Amino acid sequence: MRTVIVDYNSGNLHSAEKSARRMAAEAGAGDVILASEADIIAEADRIILPGVGAFADCRASLAAKGLDEAICHAVENRGIPFLGICVGMQLTAGFGLEHGCTKGFGWIPGKVVPIERFGNLKIPHMGWNSLRLIGTHPLFEGLGEGADVYFVHSYHLLPSQSGDCIAETDYGLPVTAAVASGNVAGTQFHPEKSQQAGLRILDNFFKWKPG
Repeated sequence: MRTVIVDYNSGNLHSAEKSARRMAAEAGAGDVILASEADIIAEADRIILPGVGAFADCRASLAAKGLDEAICHAVENRGIPFLGICVGMQLTAGFGLEHGCTKGFGWIPGKVVPIERFGNLKIPHMGWNSLRLIGTHPLFEGLGEGADVYFVHSYHLLPSQSGDCIAETDYGLPVTAAVASGNVAGTQFHPEKSQQAGLRILDNFFKWKPG
């Protein structure tokens, strides 16, 4: 079993790699590696796609090396579990509106839009906020209502289908915190920076067996 964290020059991946390796070991889920080669990504047993920066730039970086096609092959054709983090989650949408209109993977129908400003709250939304879980999902198994997680973002995903949003946070107005559909899941927050709550979510990801 091998989990691949996709390395496409989008931010510092070391904290994500360290946390993922720890929880994969505890879950008996095999190896975790960083990879920037399409053939390795295409044959992964699980994929984690982090992302820092603008939607359009991240999408272009993936396409430049054919990594987007490799990810789609693994997720769509082989049905492996996928976890997107921050912009990695946003890329699961139909399209994003940051720096123009850019096509996403389309696994979570919807669009990525700016967070609506509320009162004196600052954008980007940065820091700790509590989760409001919507329904149940294996990603949040054993996680209590109101768990605090760490956010850094100015945009969020608005799913077209309400059932695809599995958690929200409040930043004056509701902000999408996590989405899921089939073998695809994503968190707008950073599990690797969210201490015990984040480690629990990563542990759940490695134990997750989508039906």
